[in-house]
Amino acid sequence: QVPLVESGGGLVQTGDSLRLSCLASGRTDGTYVMGWFRQAPGKERDFVARINWRGSNTAYLDSVKGRFTISRDNAKNTVWLQMNSLKPEDTAVYYCAAGRRWVRTTAEYNYWGQGTQVTVSS
Repeated sequence: QVPLVESGGGLVQTGDSLRLSCLASGRTDGTYVMGWFRQAPGKERDFVARINWRGSNTAYLDSVKGRFTISRDNAKNTVWLQMNSLKPEDTAVYYCAAGRRWVRTTAEYNYWGQGTQVTVSS
């Protein structure tokens, strides 16, 4: 069974907000760093945000600092990405991922969701 499932994407206008959700639908044993990544057409998949198991540490792509917030509730097996003040350059497919290292590289994340489309019109 696919362990991670994203939802919450959609079509919005510049300045609007969206909240993405990532539900662990498979086994949830162990501790994981959870990350959000995005991939725009014709571009590589880029790091957006990550959060440690405890939820005490977070890290963000510079261009989303102050606008995006990652959070998690382990009791609900859920991770969120709150996106405010959205810009057209935020348009991409957004993926959640789980890994065992405090890193931002995609290769270090072992489990991935199917992605959810976020489109921001100007």
